[in-house]
Amino acid sequence: MSEVIKNRYEFVVLFDVENGNPNGDPDAGNMPRIDPETGFGLVTDVCLKRKIRNYVETVKEDEAGYGIYIREDVPLNRSDNKAYEYLGVDDKTVKELKKKDPEADIKIRDFMCRNFYDIRTFGAVMTTFVKASLNCGQVRGPVQLGFARSIDPIISQEVTITRVAITTEKDAENKSTEMGRKNIVPYALYRAEGYISANLARKVTGFSEDDLELLWEAIINMFEHDHSAARGKMAVRELIVFKHSKELGDCPAYRLFDAIEVRRKDEVVYPRKYQDYVVDIHEEMIPDTVEMQRKI
Repeated sequence: MSEVIKNRYEFVVLFDVENGNPNGDPDAGNMPRIDPETGFGLVTDVCLKRKIRNYVETVKEDEAGYGIYIREDVPLNRSDNKAYEYLGVDDKTVKELKKKDPEADIKIRDFMCRNFYDIRTFGAVMTTFVKASLNCGQVRGPVQLGFARSIDPIISQEVTITRVAITTEKDAENKSTEMGRKNIVPYALYRAEGYISANLARKVTGFSEDDLELLWEAIINMFEHDHSAARGKMAVRELIVFKHSKELGDCPAYRLFDAIEVRRKDEVVYPRKYQDYVVDIHEEMIPDTVEMQRKI
């Protein structure tokens, strides 16, 4: 692998949805998440991280050092067992190892960071190790994402659908179709903001320059292999990256985020496409020591 990153980064992701549900809320009948006070749409950080994990798993399948720790329908213990195998222990002998080797916790942590991309990137809470008397605990990852928020308030539209497939033989005697419902957002543009700490990368996980390039690739393409009828048409429209000149950064993150203004065009009443918006970057607000890149 390449060397650990040496610069702090912040980034902004703009993505949109058309006739789909970008992130259903299980507490509201799986309707699109909405801030109840303002009506702005929300997409959780967990949802976005899931897309990134899925992309990395797809393009780096079975490649050493790029495993995914948090996977759908895969118990965490299955991944933990790989660390046990590395140390040559099992559930019965792991306590003896802890007594003999005071640095067993650190060895476990370093092994998990080397072998699992999402731990190296986002960190993880590895509670199953705690139950085995190893205190790997919480690994704080260098890459963090906030909730995505829509640029304008959204309206969740409930659409009634029919299907010709009948569930049971009894139903077939009485009806030829069944009714259903799905919730969609006709159109919305979302903005998510993220942070990358070179300090945590160096001290904890070893997040490298190669990992960083893979992260940009995964963010840009995170919806390309995740299409479904429920999510409609989703795409990342912009990835704007700020690279600081040093490990601890040159200015507060909010100053860089404030330099990016996304607004609806004056003549547009109901936005229905990305071209209905304007992205202005106020470069005079960005310090000379911070490099700004537009990935797409």
